[in-house]
Amino acid sequence: MAVPKTAMVLAAGFGERMRPLTATMPKPLVKVAGRALIDYVLDRLGEAGVVTAVVNVHYLADQIERHVAGRKNPRVVISDERGTILDTGGGIVKALPLLGKEPFYLVNSDSIWLDGVRGNLDRLAATYDDAQMDALLLLAPAATSIG
Repeated sequence: MAVPKTAMVLAAGFGERMRPLTATMPKPLVKVAGRALIDYVLDRLGEAGVVTAVVNVHYLADQIERHVAGRKNPRVVISDERGTILDTGGGIVKALPLLGKEPFYLVNSDSIWLDGVRGNLDRLAATYDDAQMDALLLLAPAATSIG
């Protein structure tokens, strides 16, 4: 399969488990090692060849929109869910017209991962078989994951 050129980044949640940090800031903008969580994800997607990242927003959406406004790699398109929180499935369904008909990556905005010799997104794309699969999930072993 060709590498997906589109991705969806889930960024609409309330970040309740990270209170009080998220009382005035959406979780995707919480900084880790001086960078917003969402930037780690968007950078990885850009490195993997993604051209367009659809980012869904709800809670404190204006802050996320301002933060990603200048991104070029990948270009960010907002899927606005301010009217009502749609949860994961509803958010994806709402964004489908923006995502197109080709396979796309789906990632959480608060994921940070380390790649090995070959990038995880590259391995995922190489393993996906459109003739046999509707979806493919990349999992990390709990023994080597933190957080």
